Amino acid sequence: MNFMKKTIFSVLLLFFLSLAAYADPMNLPADVKQAFAKAGIPLLREKRTIKNFSLKTTEGKNITLDSLKGKVVFLNFWATWCPPCRQEMPSMEILHQRYKNDGLEFVAVDIMESTSVIQGFMRENSYTFPVVMDTNGDVSNNYGIQAIPATFIIDRDSKIIFYSPGARNWNTPAIFAAFERLLKNEQ
Repeated sequence: MNFMKKTIFSVLLLFFLSLAAYADPMNLPADVKQAFAKAGIPLLREKRTIKNFSLKTTEGKNITLDSLKGKVVFLNFWATWCPPCRQEMPSMEILHQRYKNDGLEFVAVDIMESTSVIQGFMRENSYTFPVVMDTNGDVSNNYGIQAIPATFIIDRDSKIIFYSPGARNWNTPAIFAAFERLLKNEQ
């Protein structure tokens, strides 16, 4: 009898462990995952907790990442002197303009440049997404940024679902479809 209980317990334990192996730590709908995969944006295997920060915009307004909870956040680390950053910025502006009223918040973190340099660059290129200044590089270091540009996508629960270093073209129909599904499913 004791052997039988141990056997049943072992079988049940293996069954529940196998279910856990198939559990989805991302907890995102299948259509969102498929849309991001089709867009060539590989989601993380598990959501990660954000590291809150408080930085000033070039206009002197304070922005904290925690204050954006409830919105999908496009968090990008960059600098004006970085050619790949400059390359991806026009497509970021298009994405920003397209979804800024649908719950997608942009936070572009400039690394260690002066207010006047950043403002001149943004004005010259007619970029309108918010820029915050990591004047001493602490936030970039805290996020482990080793190459720029680097982009994180954060869901409405303030969890990171995507991270990628390197420039990307954010102006494609597949990427628009992915963000539309994410924004719709994250309401």
